[in-house]
Amino acid sequence: MKTIHPLTLATIVSTLFLTSSPLRAADTDDRIESSAAKSYVFKTYLKDDSIKVEAKDGVVTLTGSVATESHKTLAENTVTSLPGVTSVKDQLAVVGTQPAEHSDAWITTKVKTALLFHRNVSASGTTVSTVGGIVTLSGVADSVAQKELTTEYAKDIDNVASVNNEMTITSKPGMPAPTIGDKIDDASITAQVKSSLLTHHSTSALHTTVSTTDGVVTVGGIAKNDAERSLVTKLATDITGVISVVNNMTIAAPDIAK
Repeated sequence: MKTIHPLTLATIVSTLFLTSSPLRAADTDDRIESSAAKSYVFKTYLKDDSIKVEAKDGVVTLTGSVATESHKTLAENTVTSLPGVTSVKDQLAVVGTQPAEHSDAWITTKVKTALLFHRNVSASGTTVSTVGGIVTLSGVADSVAQKELTTEYAKDIDNVASVNNEMTITSKPGMPAPTIGDKIDDASITAQVKSSLLTHHSTSALHTTVSTTDGVVTVGGIAKNDAERSLVTKLATDITGVISVVNNMTIAAPDIAK
């Protein structure tokens, strides 16, 4: 039997490793691009936007255009959460006229966005209008509880002066939103939770980390008090696809004036 010199064997192994590494990287990049396109967020919220996802060695570049700044953030958060992604270059352009910050049109958009991600309210069944910071809600709700929750979410938007809820209670409940986490990919759940916390006034300034595994969301960071920590859990739990929430946030030490 011919003996292979140890040095020759090492060279062969090294050559095979170097040859296979680019192939593995290419497979990962292809999987990232495919996963983004198939994600719940891209297929549901971003389906009318023009987004191109290109991955190279785990670095993802997003190009194209979206309708709103919130869509741009949602796309970036979704892709960032995909397995194998090391960084994201967000080059998406926001097209069309955008409402001035804190204007009535801006408030209306923020309220609609807040309702969009929560499964215990109906974004499609709720009409939102704003005049002078006063938000009026109309449409139908499945229950008194849903109507009250819709009011609660609308009130927790920056610059909302008050909420007038004129929704009627329907005697025929609509189709429930998906509630099983494995029906929605983890990256989409993470992106929705992040967007929800950013949209709501009470949690927008909180520095939270969010990750999802098999529909179980883990949040970390610092809250000012137990009420803020509990609110994060409540908002995250009400996101479509979430099975449960593990809240590892710590409470900030009280600022005692000297």
